[in-house]
Order: sequence, then structure tokens, then C-alpha cells
Amino acid sequence: MADDKKVKKTKKKKEEGEAAPAEAAPAAEEAPKRASTRESKKAKRTGSNIFSAFSQRQVAEFKEAFQMMDADKDGVIGKSDLRQTFDALGKMVSDKELDELLGEATGPLNFTMLLTLFANRMSGSADDDEVVIAAFKSFDDGGKIDSEKLRHALMTWGDKFAASEVDEAFDQMTIDGSGKIDTQKLIQMLTASAEEEEEEA
Repeated sequence: MADDKKVKKTKKKKEEGEAAPAEAAPAAEEAPKRASTRESKKAKRTGSNIFSAFSQRQVAEFKEAFQMMDADKDGVIGKSDLRQTFDALGKMVSDKELDELLGEATGPLNFTMLLTLFANRMSGSADDDEVVIAAFKSFDDGGKIDSEKLRHALMTWGDKFAASEVDEAFDQMTIDGSGKIDTQKLIQMLTASAEEEEEEA
């Protein structure tokens, strides 16, 4: 009886073996399709990967900032999100300014678009002095910058400064008795030092 079972098993294996080449042919045809699909996905990913322009740490910080700005948590920064962000910073902005900011994006301002905008700025497509001026003017309140708000921003967002680094930077600035920094003097100091470095080179 055991021999009969072995014979039946070998017959089944032979029958399956004969059917297998016929079934293997379609599988062989499918294999190249799978490989080409994988290759095309890899090509698409590597060709348009904005994340490769930044370190993992930078991407994580941008993601944190994006999540803070995306007040309604819909994955897109809209006009109301920007308004709430500026309100939280104590900065009043007009609808026109918000529209201009949103207009810089070529599509909806999702996280990838935000990274693309930062990458474009970092690549030198914007004048460095203009960026410095715009950055410090965003803290401006009647010609003065609150040093504590600036300290908080420098130590909280972007490439975070250590307290000692902020202290060192503040040593170079003129801060009045009420903790205010003259915006125009600060901008002149920062942009003049960049011009002096260019002249020396």
C-alpha cells in the first residue's frame, strides 16, 4: 500500500511537472513587466526627490514647522493658516501680503511644495540681502524688534541656535533698556558685513 501511494505521488508530480512548463511561460512573461515597473518607479522617485536636497534633521524641522503652520491640519497651508501663524507671532499682515506669499508656490502649499520653495531660496534664486531684510522685518514692530521674541524664534525654529550662540549674536547688537533692537541698524549691520566680505574677496 505504501508503494501504491508513492506511485500515485510520483504520477501527480509528473503530471504537475508537465503542466508546470505551460504555466511557467506566462510567469516568465510577467517577470520582465514587474522589473520594468519597479525600474520606472525608481526612476520617478530619484528624479523628483526634493527630500534629497536636505538632511534628515532639516526635513524633520521643516515638517515640525509645517505642522505648526497647518492650523486646520488638512495637509495644505492656506490663507487662514498663514494668517493664524502671523497672528501667533504678533505680526499683522494684509490679505495682499498673504496672497503674495501663497502666490510663490506653483500649486497647493503642501509639505513637498514648502520644501521646494525652501530649496529654491537656498539655491540662490533670491538675493541674500533681501532675504535677511524680509526675515528681520517680519519681527519689526514700529522700527524695533523685541529681543525676547527674536531669541525665542532663533532657539525654536529652523536651525536652532543654542543659548550661547544667541548671547554671542546679541553681544554684537545694540539692545536698549526695554529689550528692543533697532531694526534698521540690525539690517545695516548684517548686510554691511556681507558686502565687506565680498569686497575683501
